[in-house]
Amino acid sequence: MSTAAPPEVQQVAAEEQGGLGGFLRARFEALRSGDVGSLPVIIGIVAITVFFTVKANIFFTAVNFDNLIPQMAGVTTIAIGVVFVLLIGEIDLSIGFLSGVAGVVVAELQMPGSGHDLPGLIAIALAILAGMVIGGIQGSFVAFLGVPSFVVTLAGLLAWQGVIIKALGTQGVIGIQDKQINDVANYVLAKNVGWILAIVFVVGFAGAAVGGQIKRRRAGLRAGNPILMLIRVVFWCGLAFAVVAVCNHSRGVPFAGLLIVFLTVLGTYVATRTTFGRHVYAVGGNAEAARRAGINVKLIRILVFMISGAMAALGGIIFASRLNSVDLTAGGGTILLDAISAAVIGGTSLFGGRGFVKAALFGGLIIGMISNGVDLVGYSDSTKYITTAVILLSAVTLDTVLRRRQAAAGR
Repeated sequence: MSTAAPPEVQQVAAEEQGGLGGFLRARFEALRSGDVGSLPVIIGIVAITVFFTVKANIFFTAVNFDNLIPQMAGVTTIAIGVVFVLLIGEIDLSIGFLSGVAGVVVAELQMPGSGHDLPGLIAIALAILAGMVIGGIQGSFVAFLGVPSFVVTLAGLLAWQGVIIKALGTQGVIGIQDKQINDVANYVLAKNVGWILAIVFVVGFAGAAVGGQIKRRRAGLRAGNPILMLIRVVFWCGLAFAVVAVCNHSRGVPFAGLLIVFLTVLGTYVATRTTFGRHVYAVGGNAEAARRAGINVKLIRILVFMISGAMAALGGIIFASRLNSVDLTAGGGTILLDAISAAVIGGTSLFGGRGFVKAALFGGLIIGMISNGVDLVGYSDSTKYITTAVILLSAVTLDTVLRRRQAAAGR
């Protein structure tokens, strides 16, 4: 594994040594060596927003923003699981139809007269559990038998598509009547609740930032510059209030948006603040070195595929909730490619060991904006596919080039 300090450690050191000037110098040197961070994604979001706003006035409105959030929620949720799989240098091609299986499970369990007729929350929990178990089984083939993840999950793609056809073959579609399930993608929070959640986020984020600095200083570790910490807190907290304000100009904050933010924060904490997360990055950086360091590589791989399965299942529930039903096309279409594209476009490396969970949110936003904008302008589906393909290829090409520059710079 690389002996260079992680980017966040280098950033903290730069902030503490030189304040804002040291931070800016460190970022400039990082850019020169190929560490561009989230800059390409931010530029892409701004460019897409400007383009579609010029083409369709309704694109940059509160109403459309309120519609965009549920539209991107399913893909973004699945992409969060994809990020963990890519971090260990593997791939999961089963996530599309696995999400469809979860949609079928949740629809079947809630269906009156089916012999199950379970409450919505229990059906959701069991569907997610099913996705987790399936992910664990597929991960076991990779971890214990050494079968390439591409082959295992490609087999899963075919198998779970067959399961969906078998389950729905006689009726073709199952309607979802349970309000709790349908609310996952369609419920909108009251406007006052949106403001309360924004305040809770601000207090929690600021408290975590300040508490982290205090804890690091007490432990004798680098804590970074407090002014830069304040700037970050103000930015993210201001963004939270801005999102709530925009949504409240329409119907209010969609529950699906709150869900993907929660999953992103939780995933980020797991990946960057836990021993398991550090082991994930270590396995992705160099699996053999991680094994020699005492990390249970097989267990890490299984757990990562379980996370992927659970996130795919939850994404499938969101898709089913949006449609209030599941049919033979569940999990099909571009769901698989959109989820993988979202993770890669957001900045997660296909080569393992590099990336952050927030990449799923950024990438999901870009995929959702393209789809939403193309539909509003009236372009054909071919334009949507070609545009997404070009952005995906550009992201992977950029990642390949930048990794070479970082390796040459010893980062």
